[in-house]
Amino acid sequence: MLHDQDHDMPDTEAAEELRARGYNRRQMGRIAMMLGGGAAMASFGRPAAAQQSGPAVVGAVRIASNECWTGPFSEGVAAAAMLAREGNRYEPDNDHARLTAAVAEVEGVPEDHILAWPGSSDPLNRVVVTFCSPERGLVTANPSYEQSWRTSDWLGVPLKRVPLTADYRHDVRAMLAANPQAGLYYVCSPNNPTGTVTPLEDIVWLAENKPKDAVLVVDEAYIHFAGTPSAAPLAASRDDVIVLRTFSKLFGMAGMRLGLTFANPALYERMMRYDGQQVTFMVPMTAIACGTASLKLADKIAARRAEMIAVREETLAHLKSRGIPTVGSQANMFMADWGSIATPAQMQEKFLSHGVQIGRSWDAWPTMSRITVGSAEDMQKFRLALDKILMAEA
Repeated sequence: MLHDQDHDMPDTEAAEELRARGYNRRQMGRIAMMLGGGAAMASFGRPAAAQQSGPAVVGAVRIASNECWTGPFSEGVAAAAMLAREGNRYEPDNDHARLTAAVAEVEGVPEDHILAWPGSSDPLNRVVVTFCSPERGLVTANPSYEQSWRTSDWLGVPLKRVPLTADYRHDVRAMLAANPQAGLYYVCSPNNPTGTVTPLEDIVWLAENKPKDAVLVVDEAYIHFAGTPSAAPLAASRDDVIVLRTFSKLFGMAGMRLGLTFANPALYERMMRYDGQQVTFMVPMTAIACGTASLKLADKIAARRAEMIAVREETLAHLKSRGIPTVGSQANMFMADWGSIATPAQMQEKFLSHGVQIGRSWDAWPTMSRITVGSAEDMQKFRLALDKILMAEA
């Protein structure tokens, strides 16, 4: 494994900017390693999380990673296949602009506020580098999605993790109180792993009350499953809010790697200091085409959401009937509390012995596992496996 000093430092202008914010040479080497490496380093922190979930088990019911139970919409597949025929071209026909125009029309966000990325990992890493520092920390909820935690730990950025409220929302007032001078506040809504939504008015409150030079990032990876109001208008009207989106979830494109950000161009100018233009250019054209064709399929999006909700609610009702507490979710996942039955790691093993691969736990809730909502057949197999496990434990 290469040591920090074996990696190129950021260019002179970027290095001076980082140094002025308090980063030392070792930290700047790590930034160059993480962002300069582009897609290869975008998931540098994943092995720690993967230890619990483990690699996907072929042939098992795979409800561990919040993937959609089905593939992209047929219109997206056809568009991607068409682009594959022109795979000899870096950009066959102004395809980035076509995607941007489609997003702007659907979301009501100005085109110059929209950027496509190869997934969400790079922008999540990049916002920590850009808006945090050894003096200006990161504040998140706990439990929540950990990518930004891992980045802050890698760089030595101060981190505050704030418990969710009693009804599983981000406690935005406690988040601000935890570090009133943070550089970055991260809100995941719907939250991963709980699937719960933080009301838009709470997000607006945090945007209006945080330090003026701090940035609020709202991760809406699961917003299409919830169908709740988006923070996109905040990103369109302010210069201190970034909204993250992904096509990996409801659109069924996890393996195609397509993410979006909505933000004021001035924020992008700061984020692009560290080779960002190169990364945004690396989005596969097949993913661009698939995403563009899928965005406007409002009826199909609604139908897929309704299908997931029906299966989720049936499964939650089954768990309740078996005395297993859960967290009410508005996304394609939920948390199940095994209590004294077994540890989450043990429950993973028990389910896998029945051909079902469930998700992992979070340190804040050590008796709970995250379960992805799969197809109706997937969740029927999950329920049958659960009943067999409980019978064996009785």
